[in-house]
Amino acid sequence: MAKKKKTTIKDIANVLNISPAAVSKALHDDSRISKKTKKAVKQVAKNLNYQPNHLASALRKGKSNLVGVVVPRTNSNFFSSVIQNMEEVLNKEGYNIIITQSNESFKKECDNIDTLLFTQVDGIIASMANETVDLSYYEKVKSKGIPLILFDRGENDLNVDYIGINDYDSSHIIVEHLVKQGCKRIAHIGGYRHTRIFNNRIRGYIDALKKHNLPLDDELLIESSLTTEDGREKMLQLLALEKRPDAVYVAGDYAALGALQLLNEKDIKLPQEIALVGFGNEPFAAMVKPSITSIDQHSAEIGKQAAKVFLEHAKKDTINQSLNKIILKAELVIRDSSRLK
Repeated sequence: MAKKKKTTIKDIANVLNISPAAVSKALHDDSRISKKTKKAVKQVAKNLNYQPNHLASALRKGKSNLVGVVVPRTNSNFFSSVIQNMEEVLNKEGYNIIITQSNESFKKECDNIDTLLFTQVDGIIASMANETVDLSYYEKVKSKGIPLILFDRGENDLNVDYIGINDYDSSHIIVEHLVKQGCKRIAHIGGYRHTRIFNNRIRGYIDALKKHNLPLDDELLIESSLTTEDGREKMLQLLALEKRPDAVYVAGDYAALGALQLLNEKDIKLPQEIALVGFGNEPFAAMVKPSITSIDQHSAEIGKQAAKVFLEHAKKDTINQSLNKIILKAELVIRDSSRLK
């Protein structure tokens, strides 16, 4: 079937026998065009199902009122909450958002950024994919003078605005809690060290063990992509050790869910035999049995702050201002998976 031709301003002009320029002015309520002509133009535009070319308009005005958002995935409560709160703040100021997801792929992330730049977005708010090590695409955004705000996952080397929680302190909070429960051999299923937040969580875990004079065994520290399947596989790896851990701190709730599933299947009692702590406070953490202790990352506040930082740049019409580094204090939500005392 032949593709239907898109209606243009010229088509409207031909119907009314006026110039395309007059049509354009009428559609934009130009005071130089009579009310009668405006009414006729808008009626014909409606009849022909005319859709304005927002990209062309953005190129003319140098402003699209669109903000690009890049997230690793949208099926996470953390990221969906960030997006929802970000959008609420931006919509009130006349901005709409374009959401893209990388699915933790560096290539997909680069393609997303290219698409957003082509769409002439006024700014980009992003959380990096697990695979991202090369920062050149983000440098490209900066070089174009487009405000770039990172949240949750970001790199200090980029020297851009950042909003997130204190990941280093979060690990101290978790280890402190497990020590108070009597745990002495604490394992960590973490993310990849090349990602700043996961590196900070690993550093915090290591330093917290040292603080409490607990053993730091290489076999107890495992890096992963933190999927549910990773949680199952890495927990199985820990259970195979000659000396099992009595607690496991997982740097993401989906991996913690996988770990919990495996422990339940093997009839290992939580927290009596192994205590478990996740990260992210996904809704399912409170629904499973036993419920999972987890770190709340304050997703709603991160979304609001990211939007407000962008609006600061938009109102000043420059990125040559002091950078915002907003670090929120994490909160540990204690549940049955680690509550021994």
